Amino acid sequence: MGRSEAVKKTRIVRRGLAFLAIIYLGWLAWQIVFFRRYGAAAPANSAVEAAETPRYWESEGVYHVHTSFSDGRRSADEVAAIGAKAGLDFVILTDHGAPNEASLAAQGRKSGILLLAGCEISSNRGHLAALGFAVPTRPFSQEAEMAAREVAGLGGFTIIAHPYSKIHWSWGPWAGYGGIEIFNGDTTVKRRLVRTVLSLPILLIRPEAALLRLLAPPQAETGKWDRLAAAHPTFAYFAADAHFAYGALFTLFHLHVLLDSPPASDFEGARGQIFAALKAGRFYNAVEAAASARGFRFQAEAEDVLLPMGSTAPPGAGPVRFVVRTPFAFAHETYLLRNGIEIARSAGPELVFRTAGPGVFRVEVFLRERSPLDPRVPWIVSNPIFLERPSR
Repeated sequence: MGRSEAVKKTRIVRRGLAFLAIIYLGWLAWQIVFFRRYGAAAPANSAVEAAETPRYWESEGVYHVHTSFSDGRRSADEVAAIGAKAGLDFVILTDHGAPNEASLAAQGRKSGILLLAGCEISSNRGHLAALGFAVPTRPFSQEAEMAAREVAGLGGFTIIAHPYSKIHWSWGPWAGYGGIEIFNGDTTVKRRLVRTVLSLPILLIRPEAALLRLLAPPQAETGKWDRLAAAHPTFAYFAADAHFAYGALFTLFHLHVLLDSPPASDFEGARGQIFAALKAGRFYNAVEAAASARGFRFQAEAEDVLLPMGSTAPPGAGPVRFVVRTPFAFAHETYLLRNGIEIARSAGPELVFRTAGPGVFRVEVFLRERSPLDPRVPWIVSNPIFLERPSR
């Protein structure tokens, strides 16, 4: 190869790289400048809820957070301050331990929010989050089924953490687990590493836009959840799994807990309300970085009895009327699923469906506006309402 030909090829390569760099920079600028998070149609606890009976108090927070008490980068007080800045009502710590006594002792009202704590148990089957339990007199077992029973015996409940990533969950005998993680923030970043690297500049400037781009449809997780819920009362969780970058991850996934009354003024009372609602499945999950989900409602009516999420129709109940309310001004599409299969759909602010057949009924809502969120990824995932309760 002559010198002139080599110089010519070098120039072509350089021009190609420069062209790709321009395209990449243009793509970054587009993602940053034109990102929009869609707002709620109505303010918290507004007339949207006033029309309901009963009226719920909506408390919004983040679950699965690690602090310097285990492998997190910030102290519990710093995490609470970050949660307050993000506008949260509560943050749930799950520091590693069986349990982590220092993390439990850090609970309280801090920076104006509820800082709650459970733990994440490293069991023989994988990682198991435990919440709402009284402090044990001895460590929880490292055997998953035994640990779940011990937590339940202390008034708490357990959640299978990141079942298909990091430390996979090995499925065995059912032990009354209360939930399963459908999304996990830490897993999301690590599973789509190439996208994470390409989105690093966006992550520094508009972290919400970068994180939304990393989400993929949770088909394995929701499929497993539907199979579990058909046999056992199991609830879904969107987990931050935050060890660092708390400010960004606190914008990504929120739990919306529906309380019968405003949080109690005393910490123990408020703590009990939040954990009782989670244990009963009276909450829904949202990819909050894409749009505010506050105001979503899913309930059923059977024989003049109102059934919120997590409820079961009374034995021998006749036809049940399901009602889904999505009072949002931006475009969205609502799906009602029965045992994981779509049975009704709506693009409006309300979906009503009547049935007398048994099953596990839940809702997924998809954002239909321009967004970094993949249109196949559900923006809102409700917890189920059961017709014919599965056994524990």
